[in-house]
Amino acid sequence: MIVQACINGARPSDFHPLLPLTIDAMVRDAAASVAAGAAELHVHPRGADGKESLAVDGTVGAIRRACPGTLIGVSTGAWIEGDREKTREAIRRWRVLPDYASVNLSEDDAPGVMQLLRQKGVGIEVGLASVADAQRYIGLDDHERVFRVLIELDDEQDLQRACDIADGIIKALRDSRVNRPILLHGFDDTVWPFVRSARERRYSTRIGLEDGKHLPDGTIARDNAALVTAAVAIFRGHSI
Repeated sequence: MIVQACINGARPSDFHPLLPLTIDAMVRDAAASVAAGAAELHVHPRGADGKESLAVDGTVGAIRRACPGTLIGVSTGAWIEGDREKTREAIRRWRVLPDYASVNLSEDDAPGVMQLLRQKGVGIEVGLASVADAQRYIGLDDHERVFRVLIELDDEQDLQRACDIADGIIKALRDSRVNRPILLHGFDDTVWPFVRSARERRYSTRIGLEDGKHLPDGTIARDNAALVTAAVAIFRGHSI
């Protein structure tokens, strides 16, 4: 059970005043999040124009120097490059490797991206957003060769429906005897209920401005570190 900090994601610059979009800002927030108790980091590198980028070397290298020993993950989301071959070529160019990369099973080229990551020696955090995603993942011959299973329901804001989908994914994994660590997280309205659910189920979770900007009491968090502090408190069994 760990708390992963997801410090920026695909959020626009006006989502929060301290959303980290430059390398320096990401390094600052990464270090502060680790100091607040985050065991891992998930970042979306940005180009000079502020847009998401799969050119990860500079960002991963800078964060690794600031946070030695902390695992660093990135996204391989198909929307970042918007083209299958551009996505693959960008990953092939990685020289400063992240410890793991998230791959969404809802995306057509997920198996190909997973194969490429294995060739690069990068761990795979396989993202499941539906029971169909879980079934597709289970159907892969080498589905156990992943770092972790990520259950993420970004598109579902109705809490009961989100919980039902998560339960369906978990049942599919259990029925198929998948034996990989699980990280469960919510998005916006479902963030804190899913942090608590992860603790109750003894799964890992994540928190940060990628997933939401509000603290459990509904106020806007000052920064990523404040969100991490609140999630770590919940995982340690403190009321919040």
